Amino acid sequence: MHFLEFFAANIRNPHTRRAYYRAAEEFLAWCADAGVSSIVDVQPVHVATWIEAGTREMAAPSVKQRLAAVRHLFDWLVNGQVMPLNPAHTVRGPRHVVTCGQTPVLDPSEARELLDSIDVSTHAGCAIGR
Repeated sequence: MHFLEFFAANIRNPHTRRAYYRAAEEFLAWCADAGVSSIVDVQPVHVATWIEAGTREMAAPSVKQRLAAVRHLFDWLVNGQVMPLNPAHTVRGPRHVVTCGQTPVLDPSEARELLDSIDVSTHAGCAIGR
């Protein structure tokens, strides 16, 4: 019951709930195929092996999301005293670095032009307290 409460009561966003459920379902199916008979028998090596397999099939952000889902689920089970420890806690996900941001950066002349365009003669343009 505590397992179901994780999805029903703990995760409010329906998209997150769906993604976390899918990740948990995939992980538990993988565990069953690997011979892990119960969720309380899951060890860090199982989580790490599943994550490693995922890196060969999916992009790093997808694998990181699945690891976050499993970590969150096991945290919930630990807090509910279903399990003594979170086996996903020590597992590291794949590294993902974004080297090219999408946020445009103003050069100094554009920043100066923007600041000079503020009308300080009105209340909205003045700093509070002046």
